[in-house]
Amino acid sequence: MDQLFTRIPPYDHGLLDVGDGNRIYWDVSGNPEGKPVLSVHGGPGGGGRRGGTTTVFDPEVYRVIRYDQRNCGESLPHAADPAVSLEHNTTEHLIADMERLREHLGIERWMLFGGSWGPTLILAYAERYPERVSEIVLVSLMLSRPEEINWLYRDLGWLLPGPWEAFRDALPEADRGGNLLAAYDRLLSSPDEAVRLKAARDWCTWEDAVIAHEALGHPGAYSDRPDDALVALARICAHYFSNNAWLEDGQLLRDAHRLAGIPGVLIHGRLDLGCPLKSAWELAKAWPDAELKVVDESGHTGSPAMTQAVLETIARFAKN
Repeated sequence: MDQLFTRIPPYDHGLLDVGDGNRIYWDVSGNPEGKPVLSVHGGPGGGGRRGGTTTVFDPEVYRVIRYDQRNCGESLPHAADPAVSLEHNTTEHLIADMERLREHLGIERWMLFGGSWGPTLILAYAERYPERVSEIVLVSLMLSRPEEINWLYRDLGWLLPGPWEAFRDALPEADRGGNLLAAYDRLLSSPDEAVRLKAARDWCTWEDAVIAHEALGHPGAYSDRPDDALVALARICAHYFSNNAWLEDGQLLRDAHRLAGIPGVLIHGRLDLGCPLKSAWELAKAWPDAELKVVDESGHTGSPAMTQAVLETIARFAKN
């Protein structure tokens, strides 16, 4: 198996003013003259998780850009504060932020890498600015279609009835028969800190139940974060998914033709309950330049075989 690389500290970082009172955190590590790659985190709202000592990117080859999307991680202001409005935090805003960051760093074209929600944003950006993208690597992807959101937060209860009922019943009784995500969105914006934190814990407990079978991955990954980060993650997720990520139904598949000529690799676990393989399968059919790699042993949070597939892909694109 190819080895992960030792992560080295960033040689540059900052807070980029993107308007609307928002500043997004970014940093750059690796080779300043290397191949630029932007790592797009999941969630949405899952920024700030830059721990660990290893990386899939060879720091001698790649110029690695990481950043926190609006209102999470080290970006300001932070969504854990209920006084912070998420009015200016939509997919359209995040697309604009990526382009502004590219311009700020003086990058002509960059490779895009991300997992989970990250691929939704990557595809939305790449379909808007295909001329700015050299390659794309998507892991454990979702397209944020209504059917996917409904599956994750409602229909998956057919497989996990106990945890799903706990997720539903944590809401006030009047909200249990309606739009669960909108109800969580309201609780997560409550001025009462105890209400916000309980809602965030209930949300992430459900997310952890969905990945609990992934012994080769990272069970408990959603709840394993400080309270402020937990609230920001749940609040931004509820904000996006209660609005179908402000995307038309099927938009990313419909516009996949705009990715023509961009090499892509889709790496997906067959055991991924939260983001089933169907979306990666359909995207690979709609995007002729994409290759689908299905990892039989992996769920949403990865496995040794999935890491190997990612390493092989990153190494191949390093030669382009």
